[in-house]
Amino acid sequence: LGVKVATSETKQAWNAFFADLVARGLSGVCLVTSDAHAGLVDAIAANLPGTSWQRCRTHYAANLMAVCPKSAWPAVKTMLHSVYDQPDPNSVHAQFDKLLDTTSRSLPKVAEHLDDARADLLAFTGFPQQIWRQIWSNNPNERLNKEIRRRTDVVGIFPDRDAIIRLVGAVLAEQHDEWTEGRRYFALDVLDRARTTPTTIVSTATAQELQLEPAA
Repeated sequence: LGVKVATSETKQAWNAFFADLVARGLSGVCLVTSDAHAGLVDAIAANLPGTSWQRCRTHYAANLMAVCPKSAWPAVKTMLHSVYDQPDPNSVHAQFDKLLDTTSRSLPKVAEHLDDARADLLAFTGFPQQIWRQIWSNNPNERLNKEIRRRTDVVGIFPDRDAIIRLVGAVLAEQHDEWTEGRRYFALDVLDRARTTPTTIVSTATAQELQLEPAA
């Protein structure tokens, strides 16, 4: 979609990047998956209003580990992974409720961290299950970033920004061709359904409320 050189990941830099994409015709974006860099998230909201944001599960696990006691992390990590192993949206939310209930007893900081991130972590459940694995993390981008770093490290010092764009642009063009002609990241029919088929989610709390309401 685009490439831009910036000195750091500031809100201004990300805002300029997304504003340029929109100015060149980007529209109809349903979901953006990324880490929780504040400047990036703010730029997405400012330039792509109405777009859902999925917090990358891989980056989030690293963030959660930072507030979790080392001895408890293996169990918490296993429970967190179990959330993503569920077969449908309602099961995902029910399993997340169990995770919150378990951690709130002995790990209140972990439970608070999870609760604050819930909506962003589980945004993927609003889309067809067939593409969950593709949208709940930005791991493919991380692999691409590693390749970019490998190529740029060979050069070391670039004479100007145009030189950076020529090299990085070539790497991105190679990846674009692979995703377009080789391993397609999304099946087009599934992607089309993702744009037109909303997913209804009933949380455990809502289900309990419905069960408690007296029949008319």
